[in-house]
Amino acid sequence: MNVSHSPAPAAAPGTDAFTTGAGNGALKSARLYLCTDARSARGDFAEFVDAAFEGGVDIIQLRDKAIEAAEELDLLAALKEAAQRHGRLWAVNDRADIAVLSGAPVFHVGQKDLPVQAARTLLNGNAAIGLSSHTPEQVDAALADAAGPAGLDYFCVGPLWATPTKPGRAAVGLDLVKYAAAKAPSDVPWFAIGGIDHSNVDQVVAAGASRIVVVRAITDAADPAAAAASLRSALGTAVS
Repeated sequence: MNVSHSPAPAAAPGTDAFTTGAGNGALKSARLYLCTDARSARGDFAEFVDAAFEGGVDIIQLRDKAIEAAEELDLLAALKEAAQRHGRLWAVNDRADIAVLSGAPVFHVGQKDLPVQAARTLLNGNAAIGLSSHTPEQVDAALADAAGPAGLDYFCVGPLWATPTKPGRAAVGLDLVKYAAAKAPSDVPWFAIGGIDHSNVDQVVAAGASRIVVVRAITDAADPAAAAASLRSALGTAVS
């Protein structure tokens, strides 16, 4: 399969990307967001993230509750190097201290994690902040926060389908995608997440999403670059 590479930005966003505005533009144009664990069993983390970026992934988040902080920082250094080489973004989940120490340009929290304003204080404006949302009320709250001068930079809606990466979290279905599509202004990026793969991405796009977060659709692929390119193609060209 021929992999169609998406063009990289002229300059790679760095730690201060969101104070200069360069990273903010990269976030708003992002379409394909990947969450991956440390790939400890395979031992191929650096090669994997490089291939995913090569295939067209815009943001890669390292999310692995089983690793210690020192290992996470080592892996993030490899992720940062790959992201900067490809002109892409990378993200830290949950741990603001790790985000600060690693210089992550994107930081993501859940509903029960560090509050957005507290995270903003700790990060000192040097990273975009994203939030998981699971209900229409949480989408409304995210949009209200995004309207503030130092609030949310993006949010996610889901999980659309049940997924082993979020055990115990009830699937919300495509109605929440339709709700977010109807409510969100064009300048607030949002991503659909949860069980999205090659078999159902067209349904997600039809419901109104132009940005998605995936896990196993790429992490389990024999050819991560080709899997990323296929998903990127399914998203089309328009960004809502």
